[in-house]
Amino acid sequence: MAPWGERLAGVRGVLLDISGVLYDSGAGGGTAIAGSVEAVARLKGSRLKVRFCTNESQKSRAELVGQLRRLGFDISEGEVTAPAPAACQILKERGLRPYLLIHDGVRSEFDQIDTSNPNCVVIADAGESFSYQNMNNAFQVLMELENPVLISLGKGRYYKETSGLMLDVGPYMKALEYACGIKAEVVGKPSPEFFKSALQAIGVEAHQVQTMSMENTTARRAKSHHQSLRQPWSPQA
Repeated sequence: MAPWGERLAGVRGVLLDISGVLYDSGAGGGTAIAGSVEAVARLKGSRLKVRFCTNESQKSRAELVGQLRRLGFDISEGEVTAPAPAACQILKERGLRPYLLIHDGVRSEFDQIDTSNPNCVVIADAGESFSYQNMNNAFQVLMELENPVLISLGKGRYYKETSGLMLDVGPYMKALEYACGIKAEVVGKPSPEFFKSALQAIGVEAHQVQTMSMENTTARRAKSHHQSLRQPWSPQA
């Protein structure tokens, strides 16, 4: 394997996933993945610019950062790119009033958003709130609109917690797409715009950044792996 310096030649920034890379979520705040606290410290102590990217939609950025700091990570809220704030910006710019099918833990991110007389649906990893009634409410809102808008915070299939694999927002997003005959607008990974916003935050170009992210293999294996630091970032990655 090439020395660390050679592997990062020409690289100015690093985008780090959080769940499955830094820690596994779960009861009691989850657990840091072995070596991840030290790896983050090493990266932040180098010449590289570091940005944390997450599709976390069960808690606010403030809560997520607090949890990570308790696990030993040197991280601030301003270093995190997350889908909820990005979605709020879109809602404001387009004058959209959402029906929120989201987890209570992230609801505070939408405190400044008008939710009266909804003209769109925002769906996220709602956990126990993914009831038939709530899904049907979202379906009814969309079906009553002339031009239905469904915004999804990410589109992951599943993720890993300390207790095992958990369904993510993707399957529920797909159910609404199928039922309503529409296509969701994805805010978060793997949306190119989401990654572009992360790059802009650290002032680097796509060819100058490397990523460290979790990719689920098959459900049978149910293991995670990290992308090689030698692989350049692209919106499709």
